[in-house]
Amino acid sequence: MMLEGWSLWMEAEHTTIMVSILVATVTIFVGYKWLMKIAMRGKPPLPPGPRGLPLLGNLPFVEPDLHIYFSKLSKKFGPIVKIQMGTKIYIVINSASLARQVLKEDDVIFANRDPPAAGLALTFGGLDILWRPNGPEFRYLRKILVREIMSKAFFDASYGLRQREVREMVKEIYAKVGSPIKVGDQLFVTSLNVAMSMLWGASLDEEKKISVGLEFKQVIEEIVDLLGKPNISDFFPVLAPLDLQGIVSKMLKLRSWLDRIFESVIAIKTKVDGESTGTSNENKDFLQILLELMQQEDEKMLLSKADIKALFVNVITGTTDTSSSTIEWALAELLKNSDIMKKVHEELERVVGNEKIVEECDINQLHYLQSVVKETMRLHPVVPLLVPHSPSISTTIAGYNIPKGSNVFINVWSIMRDSKAWKNSLEFQPERFLEHPEIGDYR
Repeated sequence: MMLEGWSLWMEAEHTTIMVSILVATVTIFVGYKWLMKIAMRGKPPLPPGPRGLPLLGNLPFVEPDLHIYFSKLSKKFGPIVKIQMGTKIYIVINSASLARQVLKEDDVIFANRDPPAAGLALTFGGLDILWRPNGPEFRYLRKILVREIMSKAFFDASYGLRQREVREMVKEIYAKVGSPIKVGDQLFVTSLNVAMSMLWGASLDEEKKISVGLEFKQVIEEIVDLLGKPNISDFFPVLAPLDLQGIVSKMLKLRSWLDRIFESVIAIKTKVDGESTGTSNENKDFLQILLELMQQEDEKMLLSKADIKALFVNVITGTTDTSSSTIEWALAELLKNSDIMKKVHEELERVVGNEKIVEECDINQLHYLQSVVKETMRLHPVVPLLVPHSPSISTTIAGYNIPKGSNVFINVWSIMRDSKAWKNSLEFQPERFLEHPEIGDYR
């Protein structure tokens, strides 16, 4: 009887605890909704969107391919959609006109980010250009990048590096004619060598180029995968210190791998620069310029070694996998569309000729090939949702309230396949950029 009484008491106690938890959850949820309703009084409504569950929002219903899932939602709710995921509000823009407002007209408001935990881990706490808050430090870093590595002078000076790497790749592929080739691997290693040569004046060792290059490729692919993986720490920031999925710890290991390379080249370059003097700016690589800026005591904003390494992360990840993926998509489309492949061949024969190698100076004359690249980028954007923006203040888009601190996705994949904006939007038709050159003007 004593055991039976204890069992009944435990069951009653368990039921009481469960009921208490349920009541507390409902109370918190209703209280949160009530407070939100008071806060939103007199303001425009939030954009329409699917209903979600208490606390979790739409997390249980999100599909793996976010850009496709968001595109489906836009057909039901319109060009601007709100989705609640955990404690975060996500706004998805699915039209070109609204994207223009966010990215150009209201650029200052939307210039900040809400860095994911994995992104912060990769970039030494968000010291890079991608995740750093919009402000004096961000503008200083951007100025350095644009002035030194994206300037016409630096681009012209590094022409020989790109020419050498591209010719080497063509030579390797030509030697394998008749055999299967992993084009993506070849393109990645070439892009990596070009980036490394421009950053610190050295490419991969010839004997270990493929093995080390493929190891680099694996690391970059894992980084991209972790950055795109749904993370509980991002949806519920209060849980971030726990790193429940281990995403941050995995990212830190990958960063450590890159860090060893960066530390090595910085140490070598520091030693070499200490032994040599009088090198002109035209002969300096990007790292040499950064190290000099780091030593200038009269600068208002000093660069740290962590700043340099975070910037390198941006350049390496932004120039390797993206370029190789786009070229691979272009080749796949050409193989699938033999008539377009034939037109590319004819243009190359007419402009360059069969006895010459294509050079960068030929690009301005290869109008059809340029259109092929533009059409590839239209149908196969490397980052379908771009990097999410976060408004610094609450603002209004299309009559809807966009709360401060929310995440704003631009669904480029959906916009580029919009049948209202593009004729035969799902077909690969480079001619559209020749018939209407204004739609493909990069400026």
